[in-house]
Amino acid sequence: MSFGPLETDPRFWVLSEALASYAGDENDPLFLEGVVRASVALVLRATDPLELLLIKRAASDRDPWSGHMALPGGRRDADDENSEATARRETLEETEVDLDEVGTPLGRLDDVRPSSVRLPRLVISPFVYGVPGAQAASDASREVDRIFWVSVDALRDPGTRSSINIPLPGGAQNFPSFLVDGEHVWGLTFRILEQFLEVYPDGELDRRSER
Repeated sequence: MSFGPLETDPRFWVLSEALASYAGDENDPLFLEGVVRASVALVLRATDPLELLLIKRAASDRDPWSGHMALPGGRRDADDENSEATARRETLEETEVDLDEVGTPLGRLDDVRPSSVRLPRLVISPFVYGVPGAQAASDASREVDRIFWVSVDALRDPGTRSSINIPLPGGAQNFPSFLVDGEHVWGLTFRILEQFLEVYPDGELDRRSER
C-alpha cells in the first residue's frame, strides 16, 4: 500500500514537527574544530509501514567502513553548498535517488562523531527525507554492494535488536546492532538510527497523525 501524493501523508507532517527541535550549525563550515564534515540521509519511503533506505558498503581496503551496513552519504566536498547538499549529492551518486527531485526534507538529527581514535576525525550530520512509496533505488556506485529498504516497524521491534562481536587490536568487543535481512547494522549507523527511533517511538507518530 502506498501513500501519495507525498504531501498528503500525515506521518511526514508529524515527523517534521518532531524533528523541528533539532538544529545544526548555523554557519555550517566545511571544516569544524579540525575535523572534516560528512553527511548522511535517512530516506523514508511512504509505504505502510514506512521503509528506510540502507546500503551495504562494498569491500575496500581504503574504506574504514568497508562492508558495513550504512545510510547513503559521505564526506562534504568544497563545491557542496552546505552539509545538507552533501547528503543529497551522495544519495544520488550511491543510490540514484534524486532527493532534489523526489524528496521532501523533514528535518535533521544531531551530529554524531566516531568514538574510536582509529577512525577518521569526522562530524556526521544526518538529514531526514520523505520519498513516494513507489520510489526505487539501485546500487549506482562501486562503493555500494547492496540496497535495502527496511521497515521502520522492524527496526523498532525488540526482536530485531542484536549484537555483533568485532575483532579489535586490543581484543574482540561486543557492539549493539539491529539485525536486518541477515546483516548487522552497528556503530555510527546504529547510533543515528537509535536517535531517529527516539523521535519515531512505537506507534506514536501513527497515532498522532490520525488525530
